[in-house]
Order: sequence, then structure tokens, then C-alpha cells
Amino acid sequence: MRKIIFATHHQMASGLKDTFDYIAPHTVDVITLDAYMDNTPIDGQVNDFFENISKQDEVIVFTDLLGGSVNQAFAKHLGHPHVHLITGVNLPIILTILLALPKEDYLAPEAVRSAIADAKTQLIYVNDYLTAQAQDEDDE
Repeated sequence: MRKIIFATHHQMASGLKDTFDYIAPHTVDVITLDAYMDNTPIDGQVNDFFENISKQDEVIVFTDLLGGSVNQAFAKHLGHPHVHLITGVNLPIILTILLALPKEDYLAPEAVRSAIADAKTQLIYVNDYLTAQAQDEDDE
């Protein structure tokens, strides 16, 4: 069984899920973990989740901050054979990975690496981008 988790500080995970569900409804079931919305320790929430995961289950986790406590709590479970932990989450990486999930097989690490490379191209300082576009038009 495959589990998809959006896990972030505060309500960002729920916002990402709502946006994903709007763009690609009924594609995959997403579990959200909005950390620090109550007094429940994140490590306990993550440990409780992994108690119900078998060695055959695949878990794909998207977190917000590399050095954040949410990411660190999931990183402790990377010994599981089919856990993919992706941090610095943005909508392009979510869409790229989740819309291309293999139906009958596990997600390949190479596919994750490729999706991350593609998502990085979406990080653009628009001020410079528009200036470069205007200069290109002037050169023509």
C-alpha cells in the first residue's frame, strides 16, 4: 500500500493538499500532518504513523524545511525500505511526482531525483526574468 504525506509546520500541509486536490482531484489520497497546531509532539505523531506501516508499504513524504523538526522526525524512519522523504516542498514537485506514480511498482529514486531537478527550474526571481525577456525583445 502507498501512503502519501504532506507534513509541515502549522497549516501549510493542509493548504498544499487543498491546492493539489483542486488541480488533480481524486488522483491520490493524501494524509496531512500540520505540526504544532496542538501540544502533540511531532516525534510521537510520526512514530505512531510508522507503527502501522509494513515493509512492503511505500511512504512518500513531503516536508517544508530540511533542518526542521518535522523533516527530522521522518528522517529517523529512512531505514524503512520504501520511504521517500522530499523536503523544500513546492507545488511543482508534488505534481510532478504524484501525477507520474507507477501503478504497479514502487517509485524509483531516479524519478524523484529527476522531479527535483525539474522543480528547481520553477524557482525564478521574476524581476531578473522579466528584465532578461525585455532585453531579448530589444535585441530582436
